[in-house]
Amino acid sequence: MKSKALETFDHALQDSTDLLKHFDTLNTNPPPQDIEVLKRASLVMALAALETYFEDRIQEAVKAMCSNKNSDDSLVSFINQSLSTDLKLFHSPNTERVRQIFQKYLSIDISEGWKWNNVEPAKAKTKLNRLVKKRGDIAHRSLRPTTKEAQPQQHAVTRDDLRKYIHFIKQIAICTDAFLASKT
Repeated sequence: MKSKALETFDHALQDSTDLLKHFDTLNTNPPPQDIEVLKRASLVMALAALETYFEDRIQEAVKAMCSNKNSDDSLVSFINQSLSTDLKLFHSPNTERVRQIFQKYLSIDISEGWKWNNVEPAKAKTKLNRLVKKRGDIAHRSLRPTTKEAQPQQHAVTRDDLRKYIHFIKQIAICTDAFLASKT
């Protein structure tokens, strides 16, 4: 069964897909000079959706874990306050940050579940880390090609890569959800 966090993620990820559709619609020959911003924004939004998914999903899992009738109310309160504090500091969902927070609260290395088709956890971790770095570079440095360059630099996000990134991000969320469902 799909978690509430995954349902919310699917809805949020649609913004990234919509931006890609707008890019395709507006991409004429020659393309408008400022159209590349749509692809960069789409990647930033897709990773924001994944970050929010991780936050929502761990809260769901911790809530389920603490709903045991025999749970000590003061312990449950401490866990929830601690998680709330940790989530305020949870930014840029690279592999290590995601792994640490799930390990801390659920004693699960969530990244072990990141496998599908020809993707193994090690490859997924490396790719997620690269995407999070690229997202940071885009969000904080723009990576917008300048017109002053003799040869314009390659765009930060190609259309085909963006389509693959969105699919990859969706698979990480789906695998995380399935892995947690099998462990909790």
